[in-house]
Amino acid sequence: MENNRPLSPHIQIYRWHVSSLVSISHRITGIINILAITLICLWACSLLLGENNYEITKSFLNTVIGKFIIIGITWSFSFQILSEIRHLIMDLGYGFELQTTKITGLLVIFGSIILTILFYILGRNFF
Repeated sequence: MENNRPLSPHIQIYRWHVSSLVSISHRITGIINILAITLICLWACSLLLGENNYEITKSFLNTVIGKFIIIGITWSFSFQILSEIRHLIMDLGYGFELQTTKITGLLVIFGSIILTILFYILGRNFF
């Protein structure tokens, strides 16, 4: 017997909101950050294998692809931090109104981009 019942109606009628984008991105950046921390630890451990191995990684990070990865990781950490602050405020019982969630979601998105640019400018001047 074939079941011709439709799927859940939310699939056909659901509209994307800033809050859902921030929520999904928060989970994705969490996974990216775990991988990034692992790579950073491996890079630091490469010092145990000698300065040459460390220099290979350092020279890779100075390439265009390496800089893209660094900027991506910086954005990921910035996004995660701002999103966590947003969640902490919501855990205290504030910010559940639709307009407030939209504003705080946009603050997280644009704030993470601004923080990434600031970290890039500051890092460029120091290193």
